[in-house]
Amino acid sequence: MEKHSKIYVAGHRGMVGSAIVRRLEKEGFTNITYRTSSEVDLRNQQEVDLFFKNAKPEYVFLAAAKVGGIQANNTYRAEFLYDNLMIASNVIHTAHKYSVKKLLFLGSSCIYPKMAPQPLKEEYLLSGFLEPTNEPYAIAKIAGIKLCETYFDQYGANFISAMPTNLYGPNDNYDLNNSHVLPALLRKFHEAKLNQSPAVEIWGTGSPLREFLHVDDLAEACLFIMNNYNEKAFVNLGSGQEISIKNLALMIKDIVGFEGELIFNTDKPDGTPRKLMDVSKLANAGWQYQINLEEGIRNVYELALNDGVLV
Repeated sequence: MEKHSKIYVAGHRGMVGSAIVRRLEKEGFTNITYRTSSEVDLRNQQEVDLFFKNAKPEYVFLAAAKVGGIQANNTYRAEFLYDNLMIASNVIHTAHKYSVKKLLFLGSSCIYPKMAPQPLKEEYLLSGFLEPTNEPYAIAKIAGIKLCETYFDQYGANFISAMPTNLYGPNDNYDLNNSHVLPALLRKFHEAKLNQSPAVEIWGTGSPLREFLHVDDLAEACLFIMNNYNEKAFVNLGSGQEISIKNLALMIKDIVGFEGELIFNTDKPDGTPRKLMDVSKLANAGWQYQINLEEGIRNVYELALNDGVLV
């Protein structure tokens, strides 16, 4: 990409999209375009077509998606499947129609089978059953990968995909009903500290292992991939480090300064027992993460306090 190239960031107000915009601006890109969902509904084929026809983007970062944690994924199964299918289908097809030079589709580590060998290698896709709680979202993301691959094969479109691990950072969602585990724990411990609660409830047993990546690292990786990676096969994007939900909760408890107890509600689902990405493919290409998890969480917590997100 040239500094003056016209770049469309789909989902620019979300955690991922906003981080990509910040990174592009930091690197000196001057021709970034985006639209809010009220301006262009990416689920609507006609609106997407009109936008591409008029805006004529050369490069596309497809970060727009309906996202959420276990509860949201399991509750709004139809919306998670339909919305994400339509977003991927409309944007990828229309990017091809209007000759976009390159597109990066961002998926999720939940595309992998629930009991896939660890760490998760790219070739494990479609090798087993998905985790039931987020199956609709995973199917939509798998469809996005396959759209990129088939347009790559059939039309020679340079449409590539990257699968990020669990993300956290600025502009995260702290709604306990819809958020992912890390921001949900930050809110729980913060509110428990304010209310001087004796304990905080943690869903499940605390034993599942998860990998986390700061969204600023993700944004840097996306720019690296857009400039250096041109293969049909998707690539994993993560830290390659993992932590149990229990130890994550203890880390956040310490960062927030909560002095009460942890209670594990084993009636709630654990989800996938372990989900560690094999990131050797991207590492061999020359990229690795920079932001330490504890440091990243401390910075995110301070930012959420300063911005009034957590009050």
